[in-house]
Amino acid sequence: MAESVEWKELSVSATAYNSVPWQTTANKPSVAAWGDELRPGMRAIAVSRDLIKQGLTHGARVKIEGMPGVYVVRDKMNSRWSNKIDIYMGKDIDAAREFGIQHDLRISWAEPGS
Repeated sequence: MAESVEWKELSVSATAYNSVPWQTTANKPSVAAWGDELRPGMRAIAVSRDLIKQGLTHGARVKIEGMPGVYVVRDKMNSRWSNKIDIYMGKDIDAAREFGIQHDLRISWAEPGS
């Protein structure tokens, strides 16, 4: 019998990013902060460090209001950000710009292993 997953809810700001040198690390733009290799098509997000302290850590699964599927926390953001996620959009810079910034976006998340 499958165990039920406890999904926690939160309201965050959200932006989008790409694996290009000027947005990430110049020498390895596809390598995330925890060492994951990001590839276009992956449903991955980066989270602000205050959200990590709340349990939204590496490997957590996240459902994002208005977006299909489940995303996985694979990256962390610079410490200057708070209560924010950054949605990975591969190398599609136009899609990331079109997404812009969303305020008060509802997410549901489950800790890794749950």
